[in-house]
Amino acid sequence: MPGELTILSSMLPGCPQTARKSIVLALSLASMMASVRAEEHSVSIPHGTVALASEQQSIQPGREFLLGLLFRLEPGWHIYWVNPGDSGEPPRLQWRLPAGLRAGAIEWPAPSRLPVPPLLDYGYEGEVLLPVRIQNTSGLAVGTAVTLAAEMKAIVCREVCIPAKAQLSLSLPVRAERPGKSAETLALFAAARKALPKPVPASWRATAKDLGDNFELSVHATKPISQAWFAALDSLVIENAAPQKTVSSKTEIRLILRKSNQLLKPVSRLRGVLVLPQAAYVIDAPVAAAAPRQHR
Repeated sequence: MPGELTILSSMLPGCPQTARKSIVLALSLASMMASVRAEEHSVSIPHGTVALASEQQSIQPGREFLLGLLFRLEPGWHIYWVNPGDSGEPPRLQWRLPAGLRAGAIEWPAPSRLPVPPLLDYGYEGEVLLPVRIQNTSGLAVGTAVTLAAEMKAIVCREVCIPAKAQLSLSLPVRAERPGKSAETLALFAAARKALPKPVPASWRATAKDLGDNFELSVHATKPISQAWFAALDSLVIENAAPQKTVSSKTEIRLILRKSNQLLKPVSRLRGVLVLPQAAYVIDAPVAAAAPRQHR
């Protein structure tokens, strides 16, 4: 800090020493505030906190940017994935944004399986950031600051579930130059990106069969997959808590998924996330009826 003060002071010729120090201190405080605003103060919720976080330090007019809903939860407590499983609800946001800004849907990192016998939920424990892309279609005034605000509703659960509600806000300056990344949130957004399910590689193929009481999900890959489990995007399609039998070979893994007893009509596509130990992939597989058995 002393070196920075000396450099800034030398750039203010003609000012008395006292005035120069005041100006330098104000500029230094403004710089510190700009970095802190990338993650505003957290708001307390039952058994944790929540905040809006920004990947970047400023907004460039007309350029899309990324925000995140940052949860920090006490040990043993969790929030929910977009399909919560057998209980709960996912977090929801009601945005209040300046004209010209529009929020996309929450992007969901691959969930964890959260058994609450005899049920099983999908969600997140500990620290998790849920990214949201903000489209920037108008020319925000350079040199101003904008406030991004949202009302958050969620359910926080352990053995019991507690509704959570918070008013969140984040202020960012509007600058003409390309935004720099926020040092305070860089690791959070990197971790969230890594956890987002990826499209299935072009060389892979995912198919599914309706076997009556079960679905068979087959993924033909270019490498061996020895461990995997499947989380359905749509609720009431599979029995979440049922064991998923897997059979793997050098180029294929097959999962037997028990149908939900609340599934009332045929499913044309099996949609969800295939979770591997080191990655997760988006699955959207057409469901074919099993070939009838040949009787001799």
